[in-house]
Amino acid sequence: MGSIVNTHDMATNSESSSPSTLFWTILGVVGVAAAMAVSELMAGLIAAIPSLIQGIGDWVIDSAPTPLKNWAIDTFGTADKPVLVGGIILTALLVGGVVGGLARGRSVTIGVAFGLFGVGAASATIVGSSSRLLPAVSNGLIAALVGAWVYSRLPALGVKSEEDGASGSRRRVLAGAGAVFGLSVLFGGVGRFLLGRSSAATASREAASAPSPPMTLPPPPPATMLEIEGITPLFVPNEDFYRIDTALSVPRVAVDDWTLSVTGMVNEELQLNFNDLTSLPLVERDVTLSCVSNQVGGGLVGNARWVGVPLEEVLSRAGVDDGAEQIVGHSVDEFTVGFPLAAARDGRTAIIAVEMNGEPLPFEHGFPARLVVAGLYGYVSATKWLSEIELTTWDGFDAYWVPRGWSKEGPVKTQSRIDVPRGSGIEAGPTSIAGVAWAPDVGIEMVEVQIDDDPWVEAELAESISDDSWRQWVYQWDATSGDHRIRVRATDGEGVVQTEERTPVAPDGASGWHTVSLSVS
Repeated sequence: MGSIVNTHDMATNSESSSPSTLFWTILGVVGVAAAMAVSELMAGLIAAIPSLIQGIGDWVIDSAPTPLKNWAIDTFGTADKPVLVGGIILTALLVGGVVGGLARGRSVTIGVAFGLFGVGAASATIVGSSSRLLPAVSNGLIAALVGAWVYSRLPALGVKSEEDGASGSRRRVLAGAGAVFGLSVLFGGVGRFLLGRSSAATASREAASAPSPPMTLPPPPPATMLEIEGITPLFVPNEDFYRIDTALSVPRVAVDDWTLSVTGMVNEELQLNFNDLTSLPLVERDVTLSCVSNQVGGGLVGNARWVGVPLEEVLSRAGVDDGAEQIVGHSVDEFTVGFPLAAARDGRTAIIAVEMNGEPLPFEHGFPARLVVAGLYGYVSATKWLSEIELTTWDGFDAYWVPRGWSKEGPVKTQSRIDVPRGSGIEAGPTSIAGVAWAPDVGIEMVEVQIDDDPWVEAELAESISDDSWRQWVYQWDATSGDHRIRVRATDGEGVVQTEERTPVAPDGASGWHTVSLSVS
């Protein structure tokens, strides 16, 4: 920093007036942009170096109060992660601009500010992982030095242009700042791209192939799928399947680097690689998964065909102690879930899945392996990027969301949803009211529809492919002109009618009848 202390004086002595606060604010923004670009590029190029932006994002996700998290999911849905990343970048640029304007070219001030930025970002990155201390701090300090250097050296571009006068000198500096900002966007984008893509992991996923289960499921018969425009398909395509998790950047794990450990209250701890796992008996199952944050009528739910190893198969090989009560799933990104051991032994589908809808798990949905447990919300069961299965007592461990105010048990509540029609522009006459209903593990027995205050009427159900899967339904309505209210409710396979009582998503999932209002012309 010593070589740049006098840059401000060099630039301003040749000018008739000192640069404005706006001038230094712009340079502060450019300095932060350069710092972030270097840090992201280093993280993308060197696997051992963590991303500072991702680290800050992980810290925000871990620290944010539950109502704020619920608001983010409700507002942005599956776009919540990109929005968070964008917010972090914009906030950093704003802070850089404010500090740059206040510093007005004083190198020591900006150096201290950038140093604090670097150390603070590194500290957020290493929370809960001391092994990342040195690379995180190194990345933070290098980024800080680059940002401070850019801020302090850019004014030197104007020193040799005294014949242009003060305004010409500043234009030269701002042009240089624009070029540096453009390069920062480019290099930062390259870093983010590299972070989101690991060539080894991608190649290993493309090559990953599990043996076919001894009994594969047949293609679903036509009677299980209703031909209604706008209804959610029986199987949601992988690219459209909802994704809600705490991973700001999707983990990309190469098969050769992955192992699954079975630990805790077992007779013999196991460690399985991908080939070990897929050499065990495989099954194919159709299961609907739902996020506890799904609002009544929301889209954070999906049905897929999964291939995997029964969880009980792995547990039996390890031998479970008599006192064990809880299965804890650990993810490679240190996320945890916890659910009763009984859920792996009561006959429901509980598998370590390796395929989804006929292909290896997408990275976004847990490759190389994840847990799929029918009838439980994802926050207590559906560990993606699974790295460890731990057996413990019920009181011996609270998984990630429990200390944050969510219920320790998360059975999926019976739900039904109206997919069509919605909104206005509907003409009087024959109209299909249709959607899906789900009660994983017990199935759906009946769906009913109510128009305004008329009596409830039974809808037509598509055939069931599995008690673990949702069912499509339709009611043919002779729509009349005017404003209408349509409600739907389901009865599960045990004869329990979906409750009308409206509850929020916290602490154990929303309930209530999905209702839509529409105008018929």
